[in-house]
Amino acid sequence: MKNSKKLIWQIFPSFLLITLLSVLAVSWYASSSMRHFFLDQTAVDLNARAILLENQVITHLLPLDPPSVDSICKAMGSKSATRFSVILPSGRVVGDSRETPDLMDNHASRPEIATALGGENGRSIRYSNTLLQSMMYVARPIKENENILAVIRAAIPTTFIERELKSIQFKIGLGGLLIALLAAGISLLISRRITRPIVAMTQSAGHFADGDFNHRLVAPDSEEMAGLAEALNQMAAQLDSRINTIINQRNEFETVLSSMQEGVVAFDNKERIISMNQAAAVIFECDPAQCQDKNIQEVVRNLPLQQFIRHAISGREPEQEDIVLYQNGEKILNLKSSPLLDAGKDQIGTLVVINEVTQLRRLENMRKDFVANVSHEIKTPLTAIKGFVETLHQGSVDTPEEAERFLGIIQKHVDRLSSIIDDLLSLSRIEQEDERQSIEFETKPIIDIFKSAMQICRSKADEKNIDIQIACGEPLESSFDPSLLEQAVVNLLDNAIKYSEPDSAIHLTADLSDSEVRITVEDQGIGIAKKHLPRLFERFYRVDKARSRKLGGTGLGLAIVKHIAQAHGGQVTVKSTAGEGSTFTIHLPKG
Repeated sequence: MKNSKKLIWQIFPSFLLITLLSVLAVSWYASSSMRHFFLDQTAVDLNARAILLENQVITHLLPLDPPSVDSICKAMGSKSATRFSVILPSGRVVGDSRETPDLMDNHASRPEIATALGGENGRSIRYSNTLLQSMMYVARPIKENENILAVIRAAIPTTFIERELKSIQFKIGLGGLLIALLAAGISLLISRRITRPIVAMTQSAGHFADGDFNHRLVAPDSEEMAGLAEALNQMAAQLDSRINTIINQRNEFETVLSSMQEGVVAFDNKERIISMNQAAAVIFECDPAQCQDKNIQEVVRNLPLQQFIRHAISGREPEQEDIVLYQNGEKILNLKSSPLLDAGKDQIGTLVVINEVTQLRRLENMRKDFVANVSHEIKTPLTAIKGFVETLHQGSVDTPEEAERFLGIIQKHVDRLSSIIDDLLSLSRIEQEDERQSIEFETKPIIDIFKSAMQICRSKADEKNIDIQIACGEPLESSFDPSLLEQAVVNLLDNAIKYSEPDSAIHLTADLSDSEVRITVEDQGIGIAKKHLPRLFERFYRVDKARSRKLGGTGLGLAIVKHIAQAHGGQVTVKSTAGEGSTFTIHLPKG
């Protein structure tokens, strides 16, 4: 009994407090509802009065006749005990039933006037410094062909409304007090009957609160409480099963997300991040825990990304788009969205799968450029060959000398096609991974490569009286593929000879540093402008296309040099100044 009494006095104050709060809430709600009702009815009445005034003053607004407008306001105001005002869109008062308009302030900033100037009826309640009492104001726009000519404002004191409301509030409060006293007595009686079984069930339910869903409640004597105990026991069993299922599913889901290479981000309908996996965090360079519940623009400032998410949320169809993200360099992201639906099939957000396709898109662009360039380079000689063959076939050539000249031109273009095909095959072999792995490295003197390359280019150099000067110590050795390195040096020498002036010199040198072997080809030719240097090693890129074709170049020589250097684990660089010559350097790892 002692424990029972303690529980009663723990429960009873709560019941009493809840009852009092409920009564107070109901009283406040009733009072508030009555207040809103009276105010709404008053506003409707004022609006009706404003309409009556509108019918009389509208004819005096076009053209504007302020004295007539003011006179009508004063006449209507005296009849209806209502203060009327007519205000122009500029805020100027042209009519008022209580004051002289010319002495009144600009009313454009009044809340109800500002609303009416926006095209809707305005309403406000505030203290009037002019009339020294609280007033309700209702403003209504006067329109002509959708243009606002003026605003009519009607106002009356709120004194009588407040008086009636206070009377109603007193009656409601008194009734609420009586109900509270009655409810307190009833609550005390009920508390005494439910105390004992609740104590036992509370103790048992504490086990559920601690996460022990294997505990079971003992059924009380009463049928109702026994049913409640059984329901709680069943609930505990179901909760235990469902929680275990949810935990397993969550673990599986998190494992799948964390192992995905694609970034996955879930957004709610307010563009806030619900969750993201580690791959998405890497792409956006952020911490997943810190990004949760943040708007996407707080994490990544990228307008196309924000627009994509916004469009995906607004629609129920999957979306796909490529965007460019500038974050520590350029990233091209492929975004795919799918709507997130709740149990009722209502969209609650969107799921975005992100793939970084920077390298893929670059390769696609390179492929397109490569196909276009190859087509152009092959089409040019084929067109010439076709033209001269058709001329010969038609018998339009009159002399054997002319025919021989035509055949010589055809042979020249055939040789050019053959050179392009040979360079393409060579470049393709070097680029293929299998070919790279099959490169046979040999440790040989660099001077042997220089002598062989110079021998190949000797005839072209002699035609322009160009002196090839070699600077390489006999003992200097390195590990490389002799045929590939020779091809690279030959290509650089061939370019140097083509673009050097007659009677000049080309320096072919090799030196050794702590980490690399450098092979340098330096000429005194026409040089290359600075703007062309970043693209110089691209396929088919030419500084001067007309001159390059005239000299017999395919546009692939420097690209081949670059890939040969990369196949050896090195690189090729260039320094050049227009009109002063160029220096190409192959950097090979020391070994």
